[in-house]
Amino acid sequence: MELANLYAPEHLCLALADPLPWLGRVQNAGGVFLGEGSPEALGDYIAGPSHVMPTSGTARFQGGLAVRDFLKVIPVMGLSEGAVRLLAEKGALLARAEGLEGHARSLDLRR
Repeated sequence: MELANLYAPEHLCLALADPLPWLGRVQNAGGVFLGEGSPEALGDYIAGPSHVMPTSGTARFQGGLAVRDFLKVIPVMGLSEGAVRLLAEKGALLARAEGLEGHARSLDLRR
């Protein structure tokens, strides 16, 4: 299982008599197929959530194509003046560490 997680396969077939105890140890796989009765081909074409799976080890950070991939997410932030004053110094420190002096100065003005 350690090798499988390092390899991060597109498809991981747990061809075992009792695959469920192993499922919790899977960290990186595009899709997991449980036991001899769950062939990858059925997962790809009929029984699975998607045929578009992460290849070349990208399952380390991405799953298969899903509905969420078609959603647009817009983060929203709203802070009180007190919260801004509380966080501005730490934010300016991080901005300077990244070389973003303009960001740091904008926070310095709000302390």
